[in-house]
Amino acid sequence: MPRFSPLSSLARATALACALGAVAAHAQAPLCGGRPVTVVVPFAAGGGVDATARLVVPKVAEVLKQPLVIENVAGAAGTIGTQKVARAAADGCTLLFAVASPLNVAPLVAPAAVRYDSFKDFTPLSTVAVGPFVLVGKPGLPAANAAELVKLVRSQPGKLNFGTDGVGTSLHVTAELLKQRAGLDMVHVPYKSGPQVLTDVAGGQVDLGVLPLTLAQPFIREGKVRAYGVTSAARWPGLPEVPALAETPEFKGVDVESWLGLLAPANLPAPMNAALLQAIEAATRDPEITRKLGDIANKPLAIQGPKFGEYLARERKLLQDVVTRAQIKVE
Repeated sequence: MPRFSPLSSLARATALACALGAVAAHAQAPLCGGRPVTVVVPFAAGGGVDATARLVVPKVAEVLKQPLVIENVAGAAGTIGTQKVARAAADGCTLLFAVASPLNVAPLVAPAAVRYDSFKDFTPLSTVAVGPFVLVGKPGLPAANAAELVKLVRSQPGKLNFGTDGVGTSLHVTAELLKQRAGLDMVHVPYKSGPQVLTDVAGGQVDLGVLPLTLAQPFIREGKVRAYGVTSAARWPGLPEVPALAETPEFKGVDVESWLGLLAPANLPAPMNAALLQAIEAATRDPEITRKLGDIANKPLAIQGPKFGEYLARERKLLQDVVTRAQIKVE
């Protein structure tokens, strides 16, 4: 049986302490060597994604005790900014504030235009918030609720129309999902932006619109449009008088929420990954962040690491089925 002298035991203990200290120091090392970290928002400043990023990212920076600088890289439905992050080094200097459109919609509807692999070129960090879409109708449309709307559309196949913010967007795919679930025949009217859709629904130029609740909420409260239901499984706490579409039998099982989250380039070092996850979770638990997210019809939600990756994979499958059936392609 081997014997150990006090000196050898002390040496081993010292070596172990040094190793643990080195690991701890590495784990606490700042991202990007302490330099400001760029958070790419792949959409224009002033939009809904940008607004949420500018609410959450500063809190993450506060927890990390390191500057995070937002850079808007808009264009091509978010794919240009997303591609920039995919090609960046995995050194903690560049992050992506993402939504489904460039990661899970664009690769399906315009695969030739996407120069990255959503599952191989990124490290999924965490969602930060979710919010539902809402189906709204123009004033005077002879349908008081979702059930009556289904009957109206079925009685006039191909006559009613609906607007979204373009062909192959998350809103368009969600609208097609609703059509498929309820067996509806309506005409898609693509616009360049959600606000244009909302304005034309309120003005009666288009019959229906599928929009983010955060955008449509003021018009709903003011009675400028009629809300037939939100796409989340349950009613939204901020507008409890608006039903969930899933309450209507024809839309049973509908549960679609728009997520916002943070990703990094693939192969982000584990200590940096852990530090970011901790900071993001702390930010989403902050009461002030929760309140402000609620004001824009979002709620904090941190689905982290591998679970976030699994969430993205499930979403891709659902969207793939809808896109295939609807034959959505962006030329």
